[in-house]
Amino acid sequence: MKLKDLPNIISMMRLIAVIPVVYLLFEDQFGWALVLFAVAGASDGLDGFLAKHYGWQSRLGGILDPLADKTLLVCCFLVLGARELIPIWLVLAVVFRDLVIVSGAVLYNYQVEAVEAAPIPVSKLNTLLQILLVVAVITNAAPLPLPAALLSGLTWACFITVIISGAQYVWIWTRKAMRRGLKAD
Repeated sequence: MKLKDLPNIISMMRLIAVIPVVYLLFEDQFGWALVLFAVAGASDGLDGFLAKHYGWQSRLGGILDPLADKTLLVCCFLVLGARELIPIWLVLAVVFRDLVIVSGAVLYNYQVEAVEAAPIPVSKLNTLLQILLVVAVITNAAPLPLPAALLSGLTWACFITVIISGAQYVWIWTRKAMRRGLKAD
């Protein structure tokens, strides 16, 4: 192991942390789930800082980092939806959007050219809103009751940005694929 591998190791640890977060949510240990979720979030910032600041970026890190982030968020949404703490329609919208984006990226990669991931601003906003909603819902479930209007507002803001960002990704990548054309076999 070399120092430059540290961001990837942190991403792997964040990916592994999904298991205890999910377990804690199912066991009604919301305070501990929130702490572990926050630690995972801080580790995301740390591995990103290390990779960029010291030039320790790698192709593996470019895959592990977003995979760990998405896995944690989607798993939290699925568990909180199953526990009826997040509306199931929002869980379905979040999962469907991610499936459409990943499927589109895979198709584009194999049919057109290598995908260069470039998150759009509304997608970054959506990720922030998803994180805030998960934190608010977990916080509301045990440690600190929050106003229903806050949870409702976050839910709808998250849904709106899911729809807009999903539609934008489809629009942008479809147009890009049409301009580039299919790969010659």
